[in-house]
This record gives sequence, structure tokens and C-alpha cells, in this order.
Amino acid sequence: MDFTFVSGNLGLDLAGTVGHRRGERIDLLATPGDLAHWTVAAGLLDTPPAVSGDDLARTVALREAIYRLASAARTGAPFEAADRETLNWAAGHAPASVLLGEDGLERGGDLPAALSSTARAAAELLGGPQAALIRECEADPCTRLYIDASHRRTRRWCDMRGCGNRAKAAAFRARRHH
Repeated sequence: MDFTFVSGNLGLDLAGTVGHRRGERIDLLATPGDLAHWTVAAGLLDTPPAVSGDDLARTVALREAIYRLASAARTGAPFEAADRETLNWAAGHAPASVLLGEDGLERGGDLPAALSSTARAAAELLGGPQAALIRECEADPCTRLYIDASHRRTRRWCDMRGCGNRAKAAAFRARRHH
């Protein structure tokens, strides 16, 4: 399973594990093993943690709460209390450890620690000035949320190598056929 980390925030990257939210959804966290792999791919842990079906369900609830909160921040809507509670519950656990070992960084912990680190990143984003920079990818059918940290705040796609490249190629083909 290949995960993409282009959102500019770990919480938004977790929310991005669902693609095409307004169409035929693609869920990249379909199994506990997918979630364990995501924690390593995200750079949260060096070793995949044990993940149960209940853990996966709690993570999906966190993912959806982050998505709704970020969408609310993007549109200026108020945050739903239940979504804030879900985020804050996850953020309240001890985060993953990051230590400097002989061979570089060592990241450790269990799934709640990895999710705490993710939820804390989301909380910092949503409660800070960068919340105003949350955008949704304009490429159809992508629905990924990302931070527009571009110089002029005119970024249109979550990732230039993927969605941006496809959109530009489609526009080029459309111009050639006219």
C-alpha cells in the first residue's frame, strides 16, 4: 500500500487516507495492517504497532473528525463539539517518542502514541493561523485537504506530481482538440 504525504500536516495526511470522498471512495485504511503500515510510512513509528479491529474503528473516527474539522476551518463554519472531543481524546495520550540514537532518530510507541502525535499536529493546525491556509484539491475527483504554503497562496492541487500534472495534461489535451 502506497500512502501519500503531501498535505503539509500529519492530521490532514491521515484525513487523506480516503480518496474521492464525493464519488467512489477509496479507503487506504481498510484493514488493521494498513493502519499499522501507515504509522511507519508517516514516520511516526519505526516498527508497525499491534492494531486491532477496534483500534482501526477508533482511528477511522479520528480521521473523519479531522476531515470535518479541517473542512469547517476551510469554510469558516464552527467546529462540531463531538469532533473536537474525538480529536482532543486522541491528542490527550502520550505522543510517540522521538529519541536520538547511535544511528539517528528512533521513533517508538504504540498506536495510541502514534495517533496522539497525529491528533496534536491537527490540533495545532486547526487552532492556529495556518487553519486559514487549508485548501481542497481542485483536481477532479480528488478531495484531499492541504495547507497552501505557496508564496501567493494560489496553489490549486494537493500535489503537482500527481493531481497537478494530470490537470495540466488534461488542459493541454483539451486545447489541442479545439
